[in-house]
Amino acid sequence: MSKFPNPTAAGNELASRLQKFKNADETIVLAIVTGGVFVAAEVARALHLPLELLFIRRLTAPLGPEKVLCAVSAAGTLVIDDELLPLPAKPITGLDYSVFDGISRLVEKERFCRAERPPSELSGKHVILADIGIHTGGTMAAAVRALRKLRVGTITAATPVADANSRTAIESGVDQIVCLRWPEGFGHAGLWYEDFIRPTNEQILSLYLSSEETMNE
Repeated sequence: MSKFPNPTAAGNELASRLQKFKNADETIVLAIVTGGVFVAAEVARALHLPLELLFIRRLTAPLGPEKVLCAVSAAGTLVIDDELLPLPAKPITGLDYSVFDGISRLVEKERFCRAERPPSELSGKHVILADIGIHTGGTMAAAVRALRKLRVGTITAATPVADANSRTAIESGVDQIVCLRWPEGFGHAGLWYEDFIRPTNEQILSLYLSSEETMNE
């Protein structure tokens, strides 16, 4: 199974499979940061859709790696897994301090990469949730949990490559998925790109601002 030249090229190929959503009303492309940004930015550009960012911070795994509790910032709105709520007014235990620190770091990165812009409205919208690759589906599941809380309309997962062994779990969590390759031996996402790079915070900010400028032209 051939590799993609780079995430941007993969995003362009992915966009060709999403053409029915070009210029679609009430549709937004949401990039899972950091890996999904190059892919999502190209999808948004090709389909002439707005681009937004989704940040995930893993906070604790009380029941092991199969159940990781997260904080998610989706298009500027912070969502925390219910099992961690309500948060205390001030941290007391070691876990409290760890959770507060994780949320603080997530919010700080989100503010920089989104240029401190106010939250975008996601309620009722069709979200194309894009990532660079999907292995176990855990990251996608955390993102989907947050989006369901924000009452989005439908979720289309979009990725160039995903592990065939996780296909059932991935498909069960979203309304539909568009994936270009389903290898049996996945390994990790970087193996499926000739030139695998993750964007810096500065590049994420630049792509985010450029996408908005393109939509306003």
